[in-house]
Amino acid sequence: MRRLITTLAVAFFGFTAMAQQKADNPNAPTIDFETEVVDYGTVEKGADGTREFRFTNNGKEPLIITNAKGSCGCTVPSWPREPIAPGESGVIKVKYDTQRVGNINKSVTVNTNASTPVKVLRIKGKVVKPEQVKTTPEKERTSLMAK
Repeated sequence: MRRLITTLAVAFFGFTAMAQQKADNPNAPTIDFETEVVDYGTVEKGADGTREFRFTNNGKEPLIITNAKGSCGCTVPSWPREPIAPGESGVIKVKYDTQRVGNINKSVTVNTNASTPVKVLRIKGKVVKPEQVKTTPEKERTSLMAK
């Protein structure tokens, strides 16, 4: 039990020191998004579920995205694997499974070497069933009279 507590304490202080180091670096990269929330609006079931989060590295060192993870299996992000130079921009693409009808409220957690190492992006919206063509009683009556 003591070993477990000691190990957890060392890990905690190590991560805290590492985070403090990144915050103190005036040259650290940044990841500045145009928007941190993408609204799909209302989309039909089976529609294209891919959206983009555009960002810029406004720091003085290369930005490295180490991981991006969706809050569930229905939200799949893809990100640039190569470093983003200072002043350069990039895109994180997020594909949502639009086969699921209902409200969209998911997140994507992005881990980087930036001065703020973790960013949480959100997608929202609603997936609806495609409207079925319905024949109104008037149209049925008109078509029957034409026969």
